[in-house]
Amino acid sequence: MSGIRNRLLGLASAFLLSPLLATAAVAAEPVKIGVLHSLTGTMAISEITLKDTILMMVAEQNKKGGVLGRPIEAVVVDPKSDWPTFATAAEKLLGEDKVSAVFGCWTSVSRKHVLPVFEKRDGLLFYPVQYEGQEQSPNVVYTGATPNQQAIPAVEYLMSADGGSVKRFYLAGTDYVYPRTTNEILVNFLKTKGVAESDIIVNYTPFGHQDWAKIVTEIKDFAGKGKKTAVVSTINGDANTGFYNELAKQGITASDIPVMAFSVGEGELAGLDVTPLVGHLTAWNYFMSSDASENADFIARWQTFIKDELRVVNDPMEAHVMGFQLWVKAVEKAGSTDVAAVRAAMKGLTVRSLSGFDVIYDAETQHLHKPVVIGEILPSGQMQLVWKSPGLVEPKPWSPYMPAK
Repeated sequence: MSGIRNRLLGLASAFLLSPLLATAAVAAEPVKIGVLHSLTGTMAISEITLKDTILMMVAEQNKKGGVLGRPIEAVVVDPKSDWPTFATAAEKLLGEDKVSAVFGCWTSVSRKHVLPVFEKRDGLLFYPVQYEGQEQSPNVVYTGATPNQQAIPAVEYLMSADGGSVKRFYLAGTDYVYPRTTNEILVNFLKTKGVAESDIIVNYTPFGHQDWAKIVTEIKDFAGKGKKTAVVSTINGDANTGFYNELAKQGITASDIPVMAFSVGEGELAGLDVTPLVGHLTAWNYFMSSDASENADFIARWQTFIKDELRVVNDPMEAHVMGFQLWVKAVEKAGSTDVAAVRAAMKGLTVRSLSGFDVIYDAETQHLHKPVVIGEILPSGQMQLVWKSPGLVEPKPWSPYMPAK
């Protein structure tokens, strides 16, 4: 009899506890985020590291308890450096996987392909790479640089005495929206500074381009006109390897014709023979060589996480770190992962950069106020700082040098 009574009491207890158990199960349900970066194809050289960065941030946040008492689960997809595939992958993440936010894209063409998907489904994309501006969507948080936070200061530096007093500019880019729009802005900017149209050449090549002999010869001829010349490079992905190798093959050094690159960082240089690139310049908002304590701590954690003490850190990684911090802070502040609530909660937030700055989120433009740094490539593949902005630079996504269409 007592056995029957105990079983009945057990069933009653289970019945009474079942709502609590169900509530606990719901509370423990993971918060999903999407990771939308090319793991194969021409852009994998740049994007794989960004995927790993988000996985590290997720692992570290889960050790702190996740968000809202729930673990974070990263859903990783590979759009394979194929722009239409970015759109279908974004559709899967938002529609099928029901992710709360997506961290991804590198090229502007990939961002342009996914933008209609995010706007249709009211998703939230954290985009970590410098871009051309001329865009503002409530469904994108732009954690990379606008032209006035990278391209314009870089060209101003080249024109200064410290930068070599450059008078002629060869603008070399990969043929897609970011280089074309950025170069249109730069051409108009240079003209306002008195640079003649005959002292500017603009040239585009396809993704993955490797036959640089003719173009480098053209650069060499252009520079032989008696005026100091520089190349401003918006070449993306693995095409950079062939470009710099051809410069070296034709005997062009950084002292002869400096290259100022906007898409070459520590990640692209890792594992390459850096010899052809030594002395050339890069413009970003962060360098791994920063002496900030926050930077040293992050590098140590990163190399431990990735199990590789030689794995480097670069600018778009830092942008993803700040974007992830911003999302976590906003979710906790809002008490929800709802996109509208998170977007509202981001207003007024700051996040700590790896360079030791409290970076301000501009809710009006959905961009970050960021420092600008210009570096010279060293034989180690690191950057030696040659110039930095006095403080944070306000984002201006709509450039005054872009004529109205």
